[in-house]
Amino acid sequence: MAGDEIEKRIGHRFADTTLRDAALTHASVGGPVTYERLEFLGDRVLGLIVSQWLYAVFPREAEGCLAKRLAALVEGTHLAALAQDLDLGPHIRLSEAERAAGGAENPHILADVLEALIGALYLDAGLEAAERFVRGAMGEAITKTMEPPQHPKTALQEWAQARGLPLPAYAVVGRHGPDHAPHFIVRVAVEGLGEAEGEGANRQAAERAAAQSLLPALGALRED
Repeated sequence: MAGDEIEKRIGHRFADTTLRDAALTHASVGGPVTYERLEFLGDRVLGLIVSQWLYAVFPREAEGCLAKRLAALVEGTHLAALAQDLDLGPHIRLSEAERAAGGAENPHILADVLEALIGALYLDAGLEAAERFVRGAMGEAITKTMEPPQHPKTALQEWAQARGLPLPAYAVVGRHGPDHAPHFIVRVAVEGLGEAEGEGANRQAAERAAAQSLLPALGALRED
């Protein structure tokens, strides 16, 4: 019945249910079939769908602006939030130890499963089915901001460079969790002006979160 519930949530009935089941199976289960190959495929399918969507919605934007929008929409934390909206966590097949460790709520796992489902949809029913799901899941996120979003790390770097300051320095100050689902804590500092920490399922996500945390403080400092 879990499979039926997932199909209702994503709006697609699989002709090949082994694809659906594989997309929901984490490596910790220990079997030969996991979501990893489907996640690899789904990542590329998602990129194509969103790129084509952006190309149509913003016909006058330059490549660099479109690239910023794409990066924000397919970034792991955004995909994890979409997976949470679909309540995918309880339906992921995990080992007892992984579930007890919070695997069903792990943003990295949730994002991977979402991409795996996109890959499974593509193989089961083609690009149109995958696109229908992606557009439904993302809703109005694609036009949420009319100005292209800027990556927090880029914004922080440009802030420092504009003031003749050294580039922001990032350092991993904590790491925990199993190897297949680690959790990072990163500290960023702008010399003499402050520091902040961020957490994420990989180093890049944690660096992004740290930069995002520091930017408001620097904005307040600039106004004083």
